[in-house]
Amino acid sequence: MKLPIRKYGDPVLRKKGAHVTEVTPEIRQLIADMFETMEAHHGVGLAAQQVGHALQLTVIDIRPIEDRPSTLHLDGKPTDPNAFMPLVLLNPVVRPIGAPEDGSEGCLSFPKLYGHIERPESVDVTAANEKGEPLSFRCGGLLARCIQHEADHLHGILFIDRMNRETKEELKPDLDDLQAATKAALKKAKK
Repeated sequence: MKLPIRKYGDPVLRKKGAHVTEVTPEIRQLIADMFETMEAHHGVGLAAQQVGHALQLTVIDIRPIEDRPSTLHLDGKPTDPNAFMPLVLLNPVVRPIGAPEDGSEGCLSFPKLYGHIERPESVDVTAANEKGEPLSFRCGGLLARCIQHEADHLHGILFIDRMNRETKEELKPDLDDLQAATKAALKKAKK
């Protein structure tokens, strides 16, 4: 089932996610709904907070993006990142590797807003998959950027928090409009 995407200004986006301690039928359904929602909105990553659940859960599928390469190493060996997709990460721990790189990012919670963000080019990731099994890998490129973006969401950090001051100032009118519209919609929904 396609879920509504929470937009900037919704307090759930600032909540740190609770650890997922068990893969219940409800969690499996949420994962399926998150993939459906992400695909419907042409995204490559979606965090549980973005659909109203403060959990350490994100779904990722970079296959639709062909012009931004990714790397993946499992057990120290290069692997095709696309063969690893779609990807579910429960309780991910992300450790930066390598120098920061500037890259363009967008976010489904910030429709039509993009900014350049500096993030490490590569990361080591440990997490559990959709079956609750341990997962460990190193990745780079778009996959690393996507995982870092989604892991931030799981801790209540938004991509605008990573922008330099000039970019954020440039986007300020649009951010203010989006936040005001979201807060007005939330207020109307409570009535």
